Amino acid sequence: MTTNTTGTDATTKVATAPTTPIVPLPPAAARAIAVAGSAVAFVGTFLVWTWTDEFPGNLTVTGYPGGLQVLTLVGALLTLLFAVSGYGIRGLRWLTPGGTNSPVLLSALGVLGTTGYALGAISYELGGLVNLEPGAYVSGAGALLAVVGALGLPADQPYDAGDPTPNLWGRVRHAFTAPEPARARELPSWAEILIIAAGFGVGLYVFAYGIGTEYSELFIGFLIVAAFGFTAVTRAGLLKRLSALTAKHRNVTMAAAFVAAICFPFTQSNDQFALIGANILIFATVALGLNVVVGLAGLLDLGYVAFLGVGAYAAALVSGSPQSTIGVHFPFWAAVLTGALASLIFGVVIGAPTLRLRGDYLAIVTLGFGEIFRITMNNLNGNSGPDVTNGSNGIPNIPDLEVFGFNLGIPHNVLGHELTRSGNYYLLMLLFTAIVVLVFRRSAESRIGRAWVAIREDETAATAMGINGFRLKLLAFALGACLAGLAGTVQAHVSYSVTPEQYQFAGSVPPNSAFLLAAVILGGMGTISGPLIGAALLYLIPAKLQFMAEYQLLLFGVALMLLMRFRPEGLVADRRKQLEFHETGQLDVPEDKSLPEGATGVAKAGA
Repeated sequence: MTTNTTGTDATTKVATAPTTPIVPLPPAAARAIAVAGSAVAFVGTFLVWTWTDEFPGNLTVTGYPGGLQVLTLVGALLTLLFAVSGYGIRGLRWLTPGGTNSPVLLSALGVLGTTGYALGAISYELGGLVNLEPGAYVSGAGALLAVVGALGLPADQPYDAGDPTPNLWGRVRHAFTAPEPARARELPSWAEILIIAAGFGVGLYVFAYGIGTEYSELFIGFLIVAAFGFTAVTRAGLLKRLSALTAKHRNVTMAAAFVAAICFPFTQSNDQFALIGANILIFATVALGLNVVVGLAGLLDLGYVAFLGVGAYAAALVSGSPQSTIGVHFPFWAAVLTGALASLIFGVVIGAPTLRLRGDYLAIVTLGFGEIFRITMNNLNGNSGPDVTNGSNGIPNIPDLEVFGFNLGIPHNVLGHELTRSGNYYLLMLLFTAIVVLVFRRSAESRIGRAWVAIREDETAATAMGINGFRLKLLAFALGACLAGLAGTVQAHVSYSVTPEQYQFAGSVPPNSAFLLAAVILGGMGTISGPLIGAALLYLIPAKLQFMAEYQLLLFGVALMLLMRFRPEGLVADRRKQLEFHETGQLDVPEDKSLPEGATGVAKAGA
């Protein structure tokens, strides 16, 4: 197959090769099998999967899916919609503006993974396959049939002419690719805003459902469905279309995001889940502050969690705790300013002598600072040093904050819903997150932000262009430290106490420096939503899978290696990172073409 692109002066021919399905089936039959399989998997969720309610979720009721059955139902419905959309039915074609067949394959694999995991978990926990009822086999067979049908669909993009006959692994990888969606037709502004609101509403529901999962089996199934479903929606081009709308209405998007976040505590009936949300916001806010240092300025800081600790300790000392050695009680706003200012001062004091270093040397120095902070807090116990922090015992019994007479430690009734202590602190932390997002956004779009990016890309070239590298790096370091201290003031009150062991380089409980850095890299350096998503994932997954705590660091390392291999730019990447980490087919140096006959060249000045 050949594609001709005609310009004014020349014609470019891009050669491509037709694709071969992984499973040799006629396209019409393959799509029919995928539709039938997803429909069978859908119907199977309304049947009994096991005979006893000893397995979590109560899968013993006919006609009322529960637990893992709901996840299979959602995945099967998504697969069915994508498969039927391939027929070009009017009213469904908007579902696949990008890829048509790769979303079917991805969502079908998600259904098979969730259903297979459910069947395996039932057999393992109850003692064998004999505990499975016909409904489980029906959904399992339907999911497998849908995957077979999806594997028989042709790939959405032809093979590259450089490799017209790839091997099996190459065909499998190519089956997951999809073309970019065409530009959508213009809609009225009110319709585009409604689409943005609906998108954030769906995101809020999915996030609230993930946090609200009450047992680990359901959360693992949720992760499988969410991962494959998100990738399928991306390949279908829906996420690209939504991103175009959010870029067009940026202020509306920011407002919708924070309205959805405000609604979160009102969707939770369990105070524990609201506490997880509050801690996620603390973790995400600190990660966004680190994103100023690492993502914008390109400074590798391995001791960043120490600035969080400085803010937390400063706020704890002036909180009025009976164990505070200072014995003062500042109001809320003064305690917040104290924590942020203390972290800012430490950032300047530490950054001034160290930021003349670069690369690995700077990373080693910042790592040493993080450990020095933790050891110093341990030694200020009255024996090894002055009695300031109570040593390893820390500062406990930190009282709850009171903001304008509103005690955050007491439940309050808001619009008929009881807002618990964790919900109060969640909303307070959301306010701080909004402030940090505003600061990050304004900084990144300013002259200083562009100078940070220039230093990150090539400090020598930036200095040659007149940028004061040291002063701007110190500014980034100080700003990042101040934002971390701001979050630390709230963390001290949420956790009731601060101890030195909370602020390590690496540990099983975030936030620590390693997890903060991973959140920035996982989400996408230099972006706003990237660190927020990365921090949410890295905090939520360990909190929900506590039975795997012994293998947490192992799984964490494996996940990072897979990320570096398949998505080095992060989950949410800006255009610069996408061009940096992926082949674009664009030449680094333009081709040297001779001038056409009769054309006049450019003469040197004075020639």
